[in-house]
Amino acid sequence: MNLVHLTASTFFGGPERQMLGLARALRDAARTTFATFPEGGRGEAFLNEVRAHGFATVPLTTDFPKVFAAVRELAGVLRATACDVLLCHGYKANIIGRLAARRAGVPAVAVSRGWTGETRKVKLYEWLDRRHLRFMDHVVCVSEGQAAKVRRWCRVPARRLSVIRNSARLSAFESADPTARARLLGFFASDAAVSQIVLGAGRFSPEKGFGVLVEAAAAICKDNPRAGVVLFGEGPLRGDLEARVARLGLTGRVVLPGFRTDLDSLIGGADVVVLPSYTEGLPNVALEASAAGVPVVATTVGGTPEVIADGATGFLVPPGEPAAIAAKVTDLLRAPDLRADFGTAGRARMRALFTFDAQAKAYLQLIDTLLGRAPLRVAANQT
Repeated sequence: MNLVHLTASTFFGGPERQMLGLARALRDAARTTFATFPEGGRGEAFLNEVRAHGFATVPLTTDFPKVFAAVRELAGVLRATACDVLLCHGYKANIIGRLAARRAGVPAVAVSRGWTGETRKVKLYEWLDRRHLRFMDHVVCVSEGQAAKVRRWCRVPARRLSVIRNSARLSAFESADPTARARLLGFFASDAAVSQIVLGAGRFSPEKGFGVLVEAAAAICKDNPRAGVVLFGEGPLRGDLEARVARLGLTGRVVLPGFRTDLDSLIGGADVVVLPSYTEGLPNVALEASAAGVPVVATTVGGTPEVIADGATGFLVPPGEPAAIAAKVTDLLRAPDLRADFGTAGRARMRALFTFDAQAKAYLQLIDTLLGRAPLRVAANQT
């Protein structure tokens, strides 16, 4: 069986990790090819990563606004790879992918992770995406929370809608990096005297709510003079976050080291991970923190409550409330035994519910249905 993933990737982030994890789990059952739009050359970071894992890649040469040329090029790729099913990630992939798949005579599946509304331009594209999803052959939502939005806003028939959750990359967190804590502490100045670490990670854009976490940090650091907050990521709100840190007198206690490719090895060195988002599909950071045995404080949005068991693997709080975040983080920083219990429960929850083996089997069942083929088998693999 031949699968093609189509995306407009500009870096190797959460969605890209999910695509690669699925391809690795399906390695014995399917040949996977990754195609990405040019995006000014920024797609190479993702393609280089998947090439390193032995997968075929196709850097496309055409893009919006040359829609017809892009459709022709992609249809040619689908024929050349003998594609059985096209998996589309994002509004651009959905629109061009569906048209190209029609030309090539293969099903097109949209993987719906959520909408950010980050800018006016993005809002327009996402508006188009929501009205386009109903025309896809099938829509896979990464959480029940996202599926509820798709049902409500996109009018996708139930027979063409499935929930296949994002997965935790368990193998990346089986062994703790003994240097992780020291490396995290190294982001703080020595005179800050930080010994407890709160970690956040993601794109610095409005929907991620990092301004709320900075506000919460003021109370966290006041209550605990040993606490520090490290925020990994980049994005349009970086300047605003830096200004807010300075205004609240948190310079040296809240640090923004930028986007990191080694977050896997760092996250296990934190005491608490915080997700202050206003909207989510199913957050990779929550999965990875739990897989690393770190308790999570997160907002009750999208699929996050499907990942974090409130009071068992972390705490859930309403979005936009820095005081609620600060209170729960402070509770965890004061209670090392509770952190350990939550971490152990988080690991167990990931092993039970969020493996790439389970995700791969669900995709194979869906593909069997779309193609009318006899069920295929996939070897167990906790990738």
